[in-house]
Amino acid sequence: MISSEELTTLTPDKKIDARGVACPGPLLEAKRGITAVPVGGVIEILSSDVSTNSDLPRWAAKMGHDYLGSVEEPGFWRIFLKRAK
Repeated sequence: MISSEELTTLTPDKKIDARGVACPGPLLEAKRGITAVPVGGVIEILSSDVSTNSDLPRWAAKMGHDYLGSVEEPGFWRIFLKRAK
């Protein structure tokens, strides 16, 4: 994982705003969105659903992508994944 400070300086290839969307919405948005990211690229998912913090790392590991970490902001999280394939 990358430190919170490093994550906040990343410029993602794609950003998905899934704040206010209940589970499994943010995960489904990430699944659709990562296909638009080049291999080696980064996708950032904004989510206010706390379960997304555990769902996305598990999904990324299952699919072979890299979970880079998350940053907590007031009322939501910024979750970063790197497309591996």
